Amino acid sequence: MGSVPSTVFSPAGPASTAPVAPSVRDRLLPAVTRLPRYWWVPLALVTLLGGVLRFVHLSWPHAVVFDETYYLKDAYSLLLHGTEQQWPEGADEGFVSGNIPDTQGHPSFVVHPPLGKWLIAIGLWLFGADDPFGWRFSAALFGTASIAVIWCAGWLLFRSVTLATIAGVLTSLDGLHLVESRLALLDVFLMFFLLLAFVFVLLDRDDGRCRLLARGPGGVLGPWLGVRWWRIAAGVACGAAAAVKWNALFSIAALGILAVLWDMNARRIAGVKHWFAGAVLKDGPWGFLSMIGVGAVVYVITWTGWLTTNTGYNRNWAELNPGDGPQWLPPALRSLWEYHVAAYSFHAGLSSHHTYMAGPATWPVMARPTSYFYESPGQGVDGCTVDSCSQAILNLGNPAVWWVGILAVLLGLWLWAVRRDWRFGALVGVYAAGYLPWFLYPERTMFFFYALSYFPAMVLLITGAIGVLTGKLAVPRLGATAGTPSAAVREHVISPVWARRWRRVSLVFLLLVVALAVFFWPVWAAQTIPYEHWRWRMWFTSWI
Repeated sequence: MGSVPSTVFSPAGPASTAPVAPSVRDRLLPAVTRLPRYWWVPLALVTLLGGVLRFVHLSWPHAVVFDETYYLKDAYSLLLHGTEQQWPEGADEGFVSGNIPDTQGHPSFVVHPPLGKWLIAIGLWLFGADDPFGWRFSAALFGTASIAVIWCAGWLLFRSVTLATIAGVLTSLDGLHLVESRLALLDVFLMFFLLLAFVFVLLDRDDGRCRLLARGPGGVLGPWLGVRWWRIAAGVACGAAAAVKWNALFSIAALGILAVLWDMNARRIAGVKHWFAGAVLKDGPWGFLSMIGVGAVVYVITWTGWLTTNTGYNRNWAELNPGDGPQWLPPALRSLWEYHVAAYSFHAGLSSHHTYMAGPATWPVMARPTSYFYESPGQGVDGCTVDSCSQAILNLGNPAVWWVGILAVLLGLWLWAVRRDWRFGALVGVYAAGYLPWFLYPERTMFFFYALSYFPAMVLLITGAIGVLTGKLAVPRLGATAGTPSAAVREHVISPVWARRWRRVSLVFLLLVVALAVFFWPVWAAQTIPYEHWRWRMWFTSWI
């Protein structure tokens, strides 16, 4: 796309007439696009596809895998005692055999908030702690649900059932997403709540603009838009994300900035004279309370087990250190504050070597995926029919998705910077917020699975790129001011001829995604395959 045509392309050919100036309504609100009658069918099918892949043989391998050794035991301790407790040696073997020992009655210092482990505990409560299906049930459920949520995000951004379904398919067939959904780990919950918060912020954007249009400019600062329930819902989701892992905070900040910028631009488009001050004074305080205030309350609530018992780590710190810590907090919250100080020190200083550590620069190309599990059964063991077999769980993303994702991010950056398309600007911002902050901690031990938090933004960027290149999505004209992307001043940057060619390319891409998912499935799900077949799938030595 070296040069962009100045005319607007349509299926019937280029139109030479200039577009009619859009009204305020056109500029504020997206074009009215009704969902087709059976819109729920592709949503259900793509979610079902992802669900089958995530739940089939979920109890295999019958072993405590990778960091399940921490989160499984923490979850069961929460279920039994309300706080994380220390376990005796050999506890992992007890979970595998069904002879689960009791905790040692001493508090355990854990460095992640409790919500993700409480969610894992739901599966333990429903199906028992002696069955790996119970360990992994919640992760598989939330991973499957995230496919439906990303479908909704695709619809809200692109108003296309086809593109929304493509986003769902790419998510269903990605290895990183799938592996994290099949183990009792935390990152799938983090990804789910951040994605849910993004959807709620998108809904709030449309709802706020409808309210602004209904109430009019409302003086020099514009009107107060009332209680914005979607923004409160976003605050709940943000609080839940932070209560799984703290690295959610960067993405939460990005969502808050997006909401503020969208409020400012909406008031500017509506003709509010002092739109900047109006957004700061009229929307800002309530927006802060809705997202940050509500999120903080939700976050503290997730610590209820620790707050209402005396068995948690550092629970009585305030009583033992009456003159230390922030004195304006009550003793329980002062103890919780000190706990967070200790946990932050641990995270900031984590620099121990690990065989599968991978810095953020390697994540887009998947240079060092994490091996979670590997066994070498011999002939006659676990269905092995040759001399030597392999069973592996490698959190390798689908190469077609991740490598094309690099190009999609670059195209999205261009569509935002040059064409000022808010949709791609939002996605690039969310992607950057989940990815770039990791470069601030070059000495910290990091892993590829940290990339899961911004994976949905990458998938939506790929989906949007397909929409633009195939002529399904129009983008703002060159020279359009910020905010006009939702108006009628759009054009297709691809001619009908090239759009047809890109449709064929996109179809080949999707078929390649399916083929690679079938090819890599054995090393995503620990299937027993000949050792030689495992080696076929290790394209690079860094994958071993």
